[in-house]
Formats: sequence, structure tokens, C-alpha cells
Amino acid sequence: MHAKRFSAHHIYILSTALLIFAGLSSIVIGPMAISYKQSLLALLPGDHELAKHVSLVIHQIRLPRTLLCFAIGAILAICGAVLQGLFRNPLADPGIIGITGGAGLGAALAIVLFAPLTASFPQLLNFAIVPIFAFVGGAISTILVYRLGTDKNGTSVMIMLLAGVAITAISGAGLGLLNYVADDQALRDLSLWSMGSLAGATWTGIILAYCTFGLLFIYFYRHTSNLNALLLGEAEARHMGVNTQKLKRNLIITCAAGVGITVAVCGPIGFIGLVIPHVGRMLTGPNHKTLLPISALLGGLILLVADMIARSAFSPQELPVGIITAMLGAPFFIYLLVNQKSQMS
Repeated sequence: MHAKRFSAHHIYILSTALLIFAGLSSIVIGPMAISYKQSLLALLPGDHELAKHVSLVIHQIRLPRTLLCFAIGAILAICGAVLQGLFRNPLADPGIIGITGGAGLGAALAIVLFAPLTASFPQLLNFAIVPIFAFVGGAISTILVYRLGTDKNGTSVMIMLLAGVAITAISGAGLGLLNYVADDQALRDLSLWSMGSLAGATWTGIILAYCTFGLLFIYFYRHTSNLNALLLGEAEARHMGVNTQKLKRNLIITCAAGVGITVAVCGPIGFIGLVIPHVGRMLTGPNHKTLLPISALLGGLILLVADMIARSAFSPQELPVGIITAMLGAPFFIYLLVNQKSQMS
């Protein structure tokens, strides 16, 4: 028992150290050369006689983007960990059960409907209307999936996953229709947003993302004992006093809210919520008390690395980070499918 805690403790320290190094590297990497020393000096209080243009690039462009990377990656990772524990299925993911698709359709609808407001009230659109529509879209798709997968005998994970696939397909069709009817400005906004990008990081978005992460983490951590009980099976969890239906409903809706915020802030970013919880389980085991913190750390770390690749692979051109996470995550998803197939056979 002590050895396991000791190893988890060291994993936290190593992950945190890697995260700090990746954060500094994220500030350094870009079209304009910035040294690690300059990045450290910029983060320390006081006047360190940095060139004005260096300080401006760090504080207005790279630091906000780096901070947003961690928050978004952490939110997606802990939501993925909770959903996989809730459904006891390694393939459960905000994207696969339809949350991302519904939130994406809601946000896209807001972008197209309120495109005329973009020039006059960009902050209102980006940080009020789009997040609300994204949350509503994610919540509606989540409720639909939950209702389709639930009957008097309980919740069927398989039916929920199939319903999620259907909702994702419908959302994709809706996005295609919106792309067709959108004007030029809305179409450009949709194209950039739909591939997932952190290029538009602002301090308002960062505050929203960190508040969301903090509230989600506290709420999820309060339910780690119930999630651990669910690992034994739904019937066993009920015998232990867990109200499984209420737990599922509350956690699914909370995940929908969190994912809706991430989709609104930076567009859909796939596979973080699918891959990171698996890596966390391999490192610390299935106990959600250790899984949630390590998932948050690794989610932020991997998204930071993916964003650095997106910025530097074809510099000065920039790839959407969603493309990089898909390239990294899709092979792992195929591995999971093959592994599931071998276990069933």
C-alpha cells in the first residue's frame, strides 16, 4: 500500500516537472526567438529590462495560450476519466457519446446566427452567446443519449454509445448545413473553430476555463468513492448505498457543461478525453482519487505538446491543434478496439 502511494507521489512530481518544462517551452517556441531565460524573467515580478516586443509577445500571445492549453487539456481529461468510470467502458469519451458533437453544433449555430454581431460585440459573442449555445447543445445531446440508453432496468452502456454515435452523425450533418448557409465571415470563423485551435486565447477565456476546471475537479473528486464503487458493478454499488441513477445523471450533465465550455472557447479537440485516462490508469491504477489528479496533469501536458507541434511543424504557418491530437489519439483508439476484440474472443 505504501509502495503504491510512494510511486503515485513520484508520478505526480515527475508529471508536474514535465508540465512546467513544457509550459516554458511553449512560451519559447514560435516564429520569434525567445530564450528560456527571457521566458523565466517575464514570469517573475519586477522590471527585468526585457525588450518591449519580447514582453508583449510573452504576456499577450504565448503565456495566455500556454495557460489555456493546460486548462482545456485538464478539463477534457478529467471528463473522460469520469465518463469511462461511470460507464465502465474504456471507449467512453465526450466525443464518442455525443457531448462534443452537440456542443459543437450549438456553438456553430451561435456563430452563424449572430455573425452580424461579431464586428460590433466580439466579446459578447465569444464569451456569452457561444458558450451558452455550446452548453445547451451539449446538454440536449447528453439528455437524449441518456434517455435512449435508460429504461426501467437501468442504463445500457452499449445503447448509450450507439446513441452517441447517432447524435454525433446528426451534429455533423447540422454542421455541414450551417457551413452551406453561412456568409463569408461566419464561414471563416466556423472553419477555424471547427478544427480546434488555441490561437485566439484571451484572458477572459482563460478565467472562464480555469473556473470551470476548478469547479469540475472539486465536484468530481467528491464523487471518487462512488465512482470507485461503480467499478465493482452497478448492482454492487447500489448495495453499498450509491444512488447510481442520480450519480449518472448529475455527472453526465456536469461533463456536458465542462465540455461545452471547452468547445465554446477553442472548438472541438478530440481524443484527449479518451487517451489520457488510460495512460493515467497504467501509471496509478483505477482508483479515481489518484486517477483524477494525474489525468488533469497529463491532459494539460499532452495538449501543450500537441499545441507546440501544431505551431512549429510548418512554422510560420500553424496547424489546428485538433489535427495533431487526432493524429496522436487515433492509433491509440484503434489499439483499444483491437484490445477489446481480443478480450471478447
